[in-house]
Amino acid sequence: MARADVKLHGLFSDHMVLQRDTAVPIWGWADDGEHITVEFRDRKVSTKAAGGRWMVRLSRLDAGGPDKLTVTGKNSISLDGVMVGEVWIASGQSNMEWPMRESYDPVHEIPKATDPLLRLYTVPKLKSDTPVDNVPSTWQLCSPESVSNFSAVAYYFARDLQTALRVPVGIIHTSWGGSPCEVWIREDVLASNPGYRRDIIGAYSEQFKRAQPDIDAWEKEKAEAESAKKPFKKRYPGPWKPSELYNGMIAPLIPYAIKGAIWYQGESNADRAHQYRMLMADMISNWRHDWKQGNFTFLQVQLAPFKAYKPQPGESDWAELRESQVHVSKVLPNAGVAVITDVGEEKDIHPKKKEPVGARLALAACRIAYGERVPCCGPTFRSMKVKDGQAILSFDHIGGGLEALALTPRAGDTNARPALLYDAETGRLLQPLQGFSICGEDHKFVWADARIVGDKVVVSSDQVANPVAVRYGWADFPVVNLWNRDGLPASPFRTDDFPMITAPKPTEVPGKPKT
Repeated sequence: MARADVKLHGLFSDHMVLQRDTAVPIWGWADDGEHITVEFRDRKVSTKAAGGRWMVRLSRLDAGGPDKLTVTGKNSISLDGVMVGEVWIASGQSNMEWPMRESYDPVHEIPKATDPLLRLYTVPKLKSDTPVDNVPSTWQLCSPESVSNFSAVAYYFARDLQTALRVPVGIIHTSWGGSPCEVWIREDVLASNPGYRRDIIGAYSEQFKRAQPDIDAWEKEKAEAESAKKPFKKRYPGPWKPSELYNGMIAPLIPYAIKGAIWYQGESNADRAHQYRMLMADMISNWRHDWKQGNFTFLQVQLAPFKAYKPQPGESDWAELRESQVHVSKVLPNAGVAVITDVGEEKDIHPKKKEPVGARLALAACRIAYGERVPCCGPTFRSMKVKDGQAILSFDHIGGGLEALALTPRAGDTNARPALLYDAETGRLLQPLQGFSICGEDHKFVWADARIVGDKVVVSSDQVANPVAVRYGWADFPVVNLWNRDGLPASPFRTDDFPMITAPKPTEVPGKPKT
């Protein structure tokens, strides 16, 4: 009779990191009724396989290692170099996927990336119509060789987190360039929302029909190339299918014990920024529900400045997407946003400086996930009052105080001011505030004069006698310089609730007024 050997899920390999201070699931496959024993440190847990699967849980583990984990059934599997520490998921689209070798200063950064307490895991790209239950990959020790093609944001985040916590850190990278948020959400979650059924699931069906001729031609060309044993790298011309990356790249990771997740995505949803505030919240809730680890920490990266700089204030779908990201962090517990207004590039959607991104995510993690008393974000708008033709703005997270850092004046920027100032106490280069606009009852925004007065920012314009609203950094490519003295930039914001350009348009019925 054939004997089926005990098998482990692909997340369990040499050099893996197990999450400390929680019940850690270990699972795999075996013959029905087969007796399975898992041994790790002083733990020894047994179970019987049922339905071809088995799972045990190791009680709360202290950080440390390396140790050996052994699984015994009809055969025996030993895993070496196993660490216990902190495990995080890193997901999103191309800016999360962006590798170290193509990021800023790789010649100097990659050779420094040897850290035995840092472990890397990359989930292979897979689109799937249904949830899959395994992943064909292995954990890697952090080294110049392994980090070169690894996510730069994920690496810098994990590196800084490991330095701060002084425990092993494992980072599981699962992302795909260009992917919209809805492909990372479970199908029934989308289907339960009438708006998603219409605007996402229904829209996909229509997009697929339109793309069918191109898809047919692509499949024929691919088959011919495979038959001739020739390379074929042409991109699939069809639309993204809702839920396909959740099925292929998130579902197989559950329920591996984790501490939290970092997320860099949104560029592909910017034209639906209004929808994103609900969609992103639903995705986070979906993951938390399926992992069954409570409201684990979830940290987003706010979109970087991108696209042509505009010398005058105006509307922006990217600004609206950033606002939606902040909104999600406010309505959900244990959520945060890393602001990166200082690292964007006008002509490149992939800004190369990823180290500040990882560093700010790590600060947010230390504060939100671990309760460390560290600054985790820059100034965030709290309230506005109008007095004597001036808008007086109050902020949270001002830390050691507000300051305006220097910016290089830009050609054609009517809001740029060339005068440079130095802080006598710190020696830092300062400059009058930039990026603030103001409007009156006509809702027409103009650049404003803004200055720091104590812990407030006072905004005004000789073109606006009675201010109604103020905006800061409200642009695709914001040029802004409000920071706190803890070294963190302020998040773009608006004080108004004027209609968003990405909000659903009013419908018209013949003979009836707009609704």
